[in-house]
Amino acid sequence: MSGIPYFEDVTPAHGTLPPRAWWRTSDAGSLDLGGTWAFRLHDRAPRDAPFRRDGFDPRAAPGWTTLRVPGHWVLQGHGAPAYTNTRYPVPVDPPRVPDENPTGDHRREFDLPATWPDHGSAVLRFDGVESCARVWLNGTDLGSFQGSRLPHEFDVGKLLRRRGNVLAVRVHQWSAGTYLEDQDMWWLPGIFREVTLLHRPPAAVSDVFVHAGYDHRDGTGTLRVDAAPGGRVSVPELGVETATGETVRMPVEPWTAETPRLYDATLRTPGETVPLRLGFRTVVVEDGLLRVNGRRVLFRGVNRHEFHPVTGRTLDVATMRRDVELMKRHHVNAVRTSHYPPHPAFLDLCDELGLWVIDECDLETHGFRHVGWRNNPVDDPRWTPALLDRARRMVERDKNHPSVVMWSLGNECGGGAGLSAMARWMRERDPGRPLHYEGDPAYPDSDVHSRMYAAHEEVDEIGGAEEPGAKPFLLCEYAHAMGNGPGGLTEYQRLFEVHPRCQGGFVWEWIDHGLLRRTADGREYFAYGGDFGEEMHDGNFVCDGLVFPDRTPSPGLTEYAKVVEPVRVTGRGGEDRELTVANLYDFADLSHLAFDWTYAVEGVEVAAGPLDVPPLRAGASGRVRLPPPPDHALGGEAWWTVTARLAADTAWAPRGHRVAWAQVPGPPAPAATAAEPAPVPAGAPRRDGTSVRLGPAVFDARTGALTALGGLPFTDPPRLDVWRAPTDNDEGGARQPGGRTAAQWRQLGLHRVHHRTDAVRLEDGGLTVRTRVAAAGTGLALRTAYRWAADGAGVRLTVTVDPEGDWPCPLPRLGVRFGLPARFGHAEWFGGGPGEGYPDACAAALLGRWRAPVDALQTPYVRPQENGARPGVRWAELRERPDGGTGVRITGAPERFWFSARRWTSEQLDAAAHTTDLTPGDTVWVHLDHAQHGLGSASCGPGVLPAHRLDPAPAVFSLRFTAQFVE
Repeated sequence: MSGIPYFEDVTPAHGTLPPRAWWRTSDAGSLDLGGTWAFRLHDRAPRDAPFRRDGFDPRAAPGWTTLRVPGHWVLQGHGAPAYTNTRYPVPVDPPRVPDENPTGDHRREFDLPATWPDHGSAVLRFDGVESCARVWLNGTDLGSFQGSRLPHEFDVGKLLRRRGNVLAVRVHQWSAGTYLEDQDMWWLPGIFREVTLLHRPPAAVSDVFVHAGYDHRDGTGTLRVDAAPGGRVSVPELGVETATGETVRMPVEPWTAETPRLYDATLRTPGETVPLRLGFRTVVVEDGLLRVNGRRVLFRGVNRHEFHPVTGRTLDVATMRRDVELMKRHHVNAVRTSHYPPHPAFLDLCDELGLWVIDECDLETHGFRHVGWRNNPVDDPRWTPALLDRARRMVERDKNHPSVVMWSLGNECGGGAGLSAMARWMRERDPGRPLHYEGDPAYPDSDVHSRMYAAHEEVDEIGGAEEPGAKPFLLCEYAHAMGNGPGGLTEYQRLFEVHPRCQGGFVWEWIDHGLLRRTADGREYFAYGGDFGEEMHDGNFVCDGLVFPDRTPSPGLTEYAKVVEPVRVTGRGGEDRELTVANLYDFADLSHLAFDWTYAVEGVEVAAGPLDVPPLRAGASGRVRLPPPPDHALGGEAWWTVTARLAADTAWAPRGHRVAWAQVPGPPAPAATAAEPAPVPAGAPRRDGTSVRLGPAVFDARTGALTALGGLPFTDPPRLDVWRAPTDNDEGGARQPGGRTAAQWRQLGLHRVHHRTDAVRLEDGGLTVRTRVAAAGTGLALRTAYRWAADGAGVRLTVTVDPEGDWPCPLPRLGVRFGLPARFGHAEWFGGGPGEGYPDACAAALLGRWRAPVDALQTPYVRPQENGARPGVRWAELRERPDGGTGVRITGAPERFWFSARRWTSEQLDAAAHTTDLTPGDTVWVHLDHAQHGLGSASCGPGVLPAHRLDPAPAVFSLRFTAQFVE
């Protein structure tokens, strides 16, 4: 490797100190070097050392400006970000990189604080630099390093001055390290984590390793703290005072993700005092199960990239805390740190608030897949030192976090001897944590069987297999949360609960990586791959999270929270008021929860009260009984809602936060009020010139189109609708059956169907319109008949659909669409809500009476697509005002339907690339669907399960339309 530039050297670091543990604070001094730095950008890597040329002095050379550190220069107006999923953005020629290698020179002048001690040494620490850095202090070359998401330190004590220190850092976007960091994310160069100067007094702590185990059989903890140099450890709450290196046992409360018990401790050496937080827990793989403190755990997990829509991978502690709080509030109990160690403060928060963590090494070589894995670094001995360096820096930094229960070798690197070398070192250094890597069941370098995006059938097969010596099974990635979705979460969760070996999974992923941008007129949107002029990109595949880029929870997160909620309440309802309450926690009892009930009729609450539920232990179930239904004067559909809430404030949510809920039907209403009124004849239809009048409705005599109802105009009549703006999962890949559904839809022309009227007849006291719905270029069609009948103050529509031909794929939707004037912009409905729901993603739909402006019914997916359907709707109204005015009411007759309304058509929604491409028109488009095709997760995983497919078949459904006039 001699003679090549240092940034193309596979040697991971030159001049750096050995890796060590991270701690938040100590009584030794420190200086944060973040802030405004001088900066200049080269479009290719300079070959000369900057101090030889101009002393790295902005006054001696042109081209300097300023930059925030920590930060990425491409997010501060210098160059542009780029996104690729698996392909490298450089030619695959390891370890070489192109001459076009954006390189940023960074310069920071600083003085030492007046309180900085004269004795001792000092360490300069970099917590994260992408992707290769060379460092100078006061003109002295300290060395260089690679490993973007890992810490690197230099001994600088002899170089420091009281005043006028000059720190210079040259950062290269591409390096040999780039080949180890192909991690499905934006390429964002820069010094993106903190730069800190640490005073190191004589006899300061150079490293510490906390061993805190727990024996569940007798409730005792075992503590040994290894430190250099030696010192003493005190744990006042436990009455412990001991020397480092000595083992002590005592009764303790264990640490778990549900009960994150931490003990404050102090490590003292002659030179430094370091606060520690101890969590006692033991992790083992035995009998085919992953156990913590003797119990099987079920991971309700997410994969988490570090991301902010403005600052990229530069996150402050408040943002990290927001992530953890959101996870806890939505019952996420585990995080895989895809695909690199996170900021160490994030792990502190996981310790404090309680999350299981799989800490993943900063390693992925996925792009070698495209060259047949030729020259893959993990199977090339020249790269083994770099792989081991990355393993060491992760393990040594994070080894004292009780939340870290597994180490992960990396992600999607294929296989090779380098991974085995990493595994051997990790097992020797930290035998108390199992290892993770995706592979087949017999893969020797992983203690678990880990898979990505396995279909439900495969998970069921793995869980049901009885194999001696079988490993615990995890889905390290599943339920690809891209756009509207994922679907099928409920079915996955039931498999995890039925099969003990199936210990859950990690949804891909936590957050959409959309970068905030503004249009020329100031409207905000989130950009994705291709929006920055990249020569190669993977579009919006970077937007696949459970929260939007601004950390607003998506419907997918709401659905996940409901599916994995830790308390399940079931019951038949009706006259039987007995409920079963199941505690699905792994460790916690229910003493921290308070239960209540409400009783509502037609969505109107008529009574409420507390529900006495015993503090069931983890895994236990019990029966409780609801009170008798209250007396009330309302008629209609009645439902009980039972809710479990936090009984006291926690570190992650306030008292009263909803933890779980369930609904069971009340007793049936009297027959006179329970069903829709029987049709009341309102006179036979009659022709009036070019119109047909039927009760309060007016139709076009030639086409049979509804033009007005009770004097209210329809801008577009109800007619069959089978198209939806494809979701990312509809557009998905061909990994599983059901992928590429949208391509089939477009091939059949479902986005451009034509309606042909075959007959308009006044018959049987009503109006019948027969049509054929088909696309150009195909013989497939949907024969559709609309039967209109007067029904009291309204009209009833019965739609009959008969497919014609041999359909090769499911339909997107089956229902009717119509248009109303824009003034009808307020919706109210009785059905599922408050958010959207689809056939395989509607567990979170709470039956109730909901109100919202039409604009608020939309879900702002980063790439616009089908959204906003409310499931199980009994009736819906569109009105001029929130509290009344003129409007239209639609009632299921007697079926329930899916309801959505928006100010643009499905075709306009389909054509939009960003939310700012959608402009409200002069029509409110209303969709009333008899059926919807499910969502699945075929953007990177299985398609829609058979039970949720909308396969073409004869169908009949009815709706009742009534004009409303409310003062």
